[in-house]
Amino acid sequence: MCRLNIIEPVEHNSPMLPPNFEFPVYEAMVDEDEEVPDEIKWMLEQERKAIQPHQEEIEIVNLGTDEDKKEIKIGALLDATAKKRVIELLREFAYVFSWSYKDMSGLDPEVVEHRLPLKPECPPVKQK
Repeated sequence: MCRLNIIEPVEHNSPMLPPNFEFPVYEAMVDEDEEVPDEIKWMLEQERKAIQPHQEEIEIVNLGTDEDKKEIKIGALLDATAKKRVIELLREFAYVFSWSYKDMSGLDPEVVEHRLPLKPECPPVKQK
């Protein structure tokens, strides 16, 4: 169990926070010589692992030509035969993907264009 040595109350001089005399805030020092139980270490390690985002290695494959690139990303850890079959399938059906706005001719520009409603007297400011 961790022991806390209470030193002195912390004073709040901030006008934003009214003092709460019912529950004073204390500074505490944790004894460094205390051993953390293995159960707690294991739980902390599991929590650290759970928070990490999943990052899979990917490979970029060009389904087009050198002049007209049509790049996609696939998992680099796929089995070689599965990877080959996936690339063949994607090449066969490459026409179903929209590679640019020109490929989406049926869309109304009012739907796909983003506009910021600015007042004429307030011009936009470019920031670093």
